Amino acid sequence: MKTLIAGLGSIGRRHFRNLIALGETEIILLRSRRSTLPDDELAGYPVETDLDEALRKHKPDAVVVANPTALHLDVAIPAAQAGCALLLEKPVSNSLERLDVLEKAAQKSGSRILVGFQFRYHPTLNKARELIRAGALGKVLTAHAHWGEYLPNWHPWEDYRQGYAARAELGGGVTVTLTHPLDYLRFLLGEVEAVWSFNGHISPLEVNVEDAAEIGLKFASGAIGGVHLNYFQRPPVHRLEIVGTNGTLRWDNADGVLHAQTLPAEFGSYSAQPPAPVSESFSPPEGFERNQLFLAQTKHFIEAAAGKVQPVCDLTDGARALQIALAARESLKTERMVRLNAG
Repeated sequence: MKTLIAGLGSIGRRHFRNLIALGETEIILLRSRRSTLPDDELAGYPVETDLDEALRKHKPDAVVVANPTALHLDVAIPAAQAGCALLLEKPVSNSLERLDVLEKAAQKSGSRILVGFQFRYHPTLNKARELIRAGALGKVLTAHAHWGEYLPNWHPWEDYRQGYAARAELGGGVTVTLTHPLDYLRFLLGEVEAVWSFNGHISPLEVNVEDAAEIGLKFASGAIGGVHLNYFQRPPVHRLEIVGTNGTLRWDNADGVLHAQTLPAEFGSYSAQPPAPVSESFSPPEGFERNQLFLAQTKHFIEAAAGKVQPVCDLTDGARALQIALAARESLKTERMVRLNAG
């Protein structure tokens, strides 16, 4: 597969290394020369600075869209029009504008689009989905995710104030940048039908975007829940709790372990004396580490680009996560709950 990588910052470099690790050698680099990382590992690979020229000259089979969020569609739309498969980093854009143009281009050319929500490949989050679908929790009632990180620690080699996550003009802000829980909660529990939020810039961090968000969610299933996001928490925390009529799931990204406490399936009455819950823990495979999520995603992308599988996280999924994030911002602005369309 001939792959063009657009954007060679931290995530672009990760995709570059993972493609090579999976045996892909025909790689072209589309560069703005603004990356603050050293170029040693990129030596020997063809470099282009103009997208149209790169598409015309190299005719890539696939394009990795890893440039700043606000510039994603400037690459994705021409690449889809050229029929390239796309690994489109999340969030898919900083607004919903032109997503319909991308969708129509992909439908016309046959371009396959995989959105980069790597937590969909997490073994124990997939175990949680399996347990929920099997009815182990009974009816799911609530779900809460908490993700806090310290933005200056993300890329220690550069000034955090210059990164895309800290700058509104590049599509930053904690609500759209840390959209993973908005995607994996949909993946686990189904569609979100209403959103409310408090969010804003509340810390001493020097950013011109919101650095904290409390987002309330109402799911089509009737479950309710929320997501907390922030840019200032030390040490970082990323955890999830899902509560149902017959049990509770707790997951922590720090060790990847999923803890389940469930009642027997036949127990369904709150008035009855409940039996002792069954406690189980599910751990990732031995030696599991974060990059394995990205490797699994890249492997899936190669298969999707070849037409062997359908993308597990397509443009509709990416657009839906962005719609929820933008609805959170709208909720603060209007001081009202925002209802989402069927999507």
